[in-house]
Amino acid sequence: MDLLIEHEKYLEAGVHIGTRIATKDIQPFIYKYRKDKLCMLNIEQVDMRIRDAAQFLAQNDTSNMVIVASRVYAIPAAKKFAEIIGAKVHLGRFIPGSFTNPALSSFVEPTLVFVCDPRIEKQALIEATQLGIPTIGLVDSDNVIRYLDFFIPCNNKGKKSIPLVFYLLTREFMKAKGQISSNEEFKYSISDFGYEEGEGTLEAGESQEAESEAEGSSEIEGKAELTELEDTDVEESDEESEEE
Repeated sequence: MDLLIEHEKYLEAGVHIGTRIATKDIQPFIYKYRKDKLCMLNIEQVDMRIRDAAQFLAQNDTSNMVIVASRVYAIPAAKKFAEIIGAKVHLGRFIPGSFTNPALSSFVEPTLVFVCDPRIEKQALIEATQLGIPTIGLVDSDNVIRYLDFFIPCNNKGKKSIPLVFYLLTREFMKAKGQISSNEEFKYSISDFGYEEGEGTLEAGESQEAESEAEGSSEIEGKAELTELEDTDVEESDEESEEE
């Protein structure tokens, strides 16, 4: 089966570049390790998971789906994706109780939750699990898949990677829904999702983003050392407090 987009496009966007950590959940999707110890994801498997995710989403009512995007590079891509498929979007820091506390101004009742990073958006996944609703997310090599019903392995930190994944996911979703019948009918470009031409690939492990306390998030660029993740660090109890 042909890839959804040229192999070189995946490479250029760095979709396959993971971190220097590979959790047991993502190891089956690792193709190899570079000399600098960065994990390389299998592009064919990434491609297939995007196809499968589109089919998964097409079988659900996306009008009450909430896409949670906290990272700077995920926000424009998530907004465009939500706009096209008619979903809701929660941008910036996820406020605990947004899915479970009707008293909050941010309260919404989703029927499906999509996260762009299951670690920093874990609270959204916990609340979705408490409500018993389906979840899907973009998963990097250092993530675990607890709380996720479906996931796409990819570089979920890159400023080229995230727009490309959302571009392809949107196109395949529209095809699965019968809204378009071919790639040629898809009127959007990768740049509509925040993809910037002419810039080098942002590699996971070389630049990290730090959220600001203010809504909307701000990026702090620079090298950040990744520390090894233990399942116990991310697999917190469902009884985790929702209080700030």
